[in-house]
Order: sequence, then C-alpha cells, then structure tokens
Amino acid sequence: MTGIGDDCAVLSIPAGHELLVTTDFTIEKIHFRRDWHGPALVGRRCLTRGLSDIAAMGGDPRAAFLSLAVSNDVPQKWVDGFLKGLLELAEEYEVPLAGGDTAESAAGIQADIAVVGSVPKGTAVLRSGAKAGEQIFVTGELGGAAAALERMAAGSALGAEWSRYLHPRARVAVGQWLRQRGVASAMIDLSDGLSTDLEHICQESRVGAEIEAEAIPRAWAGRGEKRVAQELALDGGEDYELLFTSGASVPAKVAGVQVTRIGRTTKSLGMRLIGAEGKTRRLDAGGWEHFKGVR
Repeated sequence: MTGIGDDCAVLSIPAGHELLVTTDFTIEKIHFRRDWHGPALVGRRCLTRGLSDIAAMGGDPRAAFLSLAVSNDVPQKWVDGFLKGLLELAEEYEVPLAGGDTAESAAGIQADIAVVGSVPKGTAVLRSGAKAGEQIFVTGELGGAAAALERMAAGSALGAEWSRYLHPRARVAVGQWLRQRGVASAMIDLSDGLSTDLEHICQESRVGAEIEAEAIPRAWAGRGEKRVAQELALDGGEDYELLFTSGASVPAKVAGVQVTRIGRTTKSLGMRLIGAEGKTRRLDAGGWEHFKGVR
C-alpha cells in the first residue's frame, strides 16, 4: 500500500475480493460536545463509526481516510488529542490512516471518516437477506451509550463505570465470524437505535419482526449497576453492536462477545413488541433520524 504523501493512496485488495466503502460524519453539537467529550474520545468514536459499518458487512477493514474541518477557535491541542485517539484505535485494528484532507470550517468541528474494507466476492452480509421465520439476535448490551448521554445532559459527571459505553467497540471479529460461517442472513450495526435499525432490515428484506421485550439485553449502568430503561435500549443508539438474523444455530458467545436472541422475523410486515405478559403492541422506529431534530 502507498499511503499519505501522494495525490491518491494505492491500496492492494486480495484476489477474488470485493471492496467495501463507508463514510460517516462526526459533527460537533450533533455527535459530540467539546465540554462533554474529550478530543481523544471523539477521535476514537469517529473511527469506530466506520469500522462498525465494515463489521456489519462481515468485512476486513483495510484503510481509513479522514477529512477534518475545524474553525479557528479550536486549539491545536484539541486537534492533536483527536488524532491521538483515532490513531491509537487504528493501530488496535491494524488499519492504516491512508489519507484525507484538512480545512477551515465556518464554525465548529466536522470530521468525515471513510473506511475501506474487503470481503470475498459475493459474501458480504447485506440488510436484504432476512427471511420470514428466522431468529433475530444482537451482540452485547444496549442502551448504555444513551444512558451516558442522558446523564451528561443532566449535568452529572461520569465515573469510570461508564467507560465501556463511552468507548464502544466495533464488532469486526464477530461480523467476520458470522460471515465466514454463513450464519447471518442479514446484518446491520446499531448506531441509530435498535428500533430504527431493525426497521431498516425489515424494509430491505420485506419481512416483519416480533421482538420480546424481556429478551433485550439492557445495559447495566451507573454505580448501582441498574438496568437502563427499555426505551433507551430500543431507541438510544450509538451502541455499535450488531443486529442480525439467522436460520442457523448461533452460540451464546461469538469471538468472546455475548450474543442474545431477541425475537423472530415474520411474513406479516411491521414491527411488534411482545411484553412480559404476552401483550403485543406495535413497535415504531424511535431512534435517531437526521433532519428530524437534534441529538
């Protein structure tokens, strides 16, 4: 690979593979606030967004590209901290920063991360592969990131017990395991919230879904280690776990990560939530959607 230093990066892709390309914005006051999030944390989460998309396709990340625009009131120390966090995570995943751009913005900070990955030809796990009658699974626990954000918005400081939610992990190894074994029929990463991302799979696959409320693995949060509210687990977003469907047997752990069955796909369209007493109600997409408000 030829990286930074020329007009373009030159990437080598293994024979018989297809390219995966994803791009994600990280925008001040939308995805983070400088008074809440340290620069290294913002850098790590910026790259995590792209890596998580590659994970959702079962791919192998190959290179990252960063375009960063900052206003003139942003100190160099902040930029240095941002890059430090991003590059540390890139080293963990063995993903080189192969290029990008810098510019002055009219206001605030805008970072666009592009990540290039690959999969053997014809094996990428899409959102459109789910079939009626399959089981629905999620990795990890949900709602912790939203609970942390809710706490910060209330003006409360976050202790070390919140670290795992502030530093989400892209489930690259899990996605690869599911793809290599043909286990996942459809998959998506949980960046916008379980309800919204599940709707994406349902729409692309033309199936419905029934989710068992009590089965959703809600995060333990705070010093008292209480379960987060069901609404945060359903709609909170930014967990960067994987949601997938499968007609095969799925182990309780994949690549060291907990996997939980939370429901099934159905022929009848629409999403439904089944409560503890078996009562069923319609489940609407309540997660993040751009142009419908400010996070």
